[in-house]
Amino acid sequence: MTPGLYLTHKPVGATSFATVRTFQEEAQATRPGRRTALCHGGTLDPFAEGLLLMLVGPATHLFEHLHAAPKVYEARVEWGTETDTGDLHGRPIHQGDATALTPERLEAALRPFLGWTEQIPPATSAKKLGGEPAYRKAHRGEAVELPPSRVYLHTARWLSHNLPTASVLELTCRGGYYVRSLARDLGRALGCGAHLSTLKRTAIGPWKDPGPGARIELHGRDLLPWTHSRALTDQDVGALRQNQSIAATPLQPPDWRLPPGYPEPPGPVRGFHQGKLTFLLTPGDGALWPETELRGGV
Repeated sequence: MTPGLYLTHKPVGATSFATVRTFQEEAQATRPGRRTALCHGGTLDPFAEGLLLMLVGPATHLFEHLHAAPKVYEARVEWGTETDTGDLHGRPIHQGDATALTPERLEAALRPFLGWTEQIPPATSAKKLGGEPAYRKAHRGEAVELPPSRVYLHTARWLSHNLPTASVLELTCRGGYYVRSLARDLGRALGCGAHLSTLKRTAIGPWKDPGPGARIELHGRDLLPWTHSRALTDQDVGALRQNQSIAATPLQPPDWRLPPGYPEPPGPVRGFHQGKLTFLLTPGDGALWPETELRGGV
């Protein structure tokens, strides 16, 4: 298993950590007795499926820079019942009448949620509360009250309706957004209650879900392609390893453009040496400073 970013498909029912465990076992088989750093690039709930990013070796340093990338989901919203988890496996806590719903009302209901808003995560989310994931407290029956988070919803559109039963929604959001919370809040705004019965992550940035059983490995310029880059000479690498700055130019533009109007991520400048991503660089005072070295390159 070589260092890099892997696009994988998480099936319904599995945890995100199960995929991490599979990669750990494969890495152990290919490099017996040697530890390989790896992590996933953002949790998917067990009831959800779709694209899960796996970061292997020095690529784990990219983790925090994936948060701001646009993520695309397709979700089925069930009308008439709110559950305590926001999904089909939760306990019903409110039931209402959905017979008055129309496509026009649902279209209007989406608008207040677009852009930057405050959102309360589900009690069964992975958000930390007192140093422990909220879902562990919730599963023990403890009361969980999470503070609202600042989140961003770029676009949302209804793909189809089967009213008054359910509707299918496609949305593009920033990392940290909870689609379960959106369904809950839509149900409350409409007075009928709602929860998710399915959720699929179809894309993160330019990367698409490879589908069940498939895996795609990415390196070099395919990593963080929405950020600027700079080619590094041997002298540049030497200076950066001495914690010295290098000239900010010549910068190359991103290899992939964000959706129009999407907030520009405060990402690093990618430094490439001999075709590999070897440094994450921070602009400052008209120069580029070393943020992280990806030893051996990716």
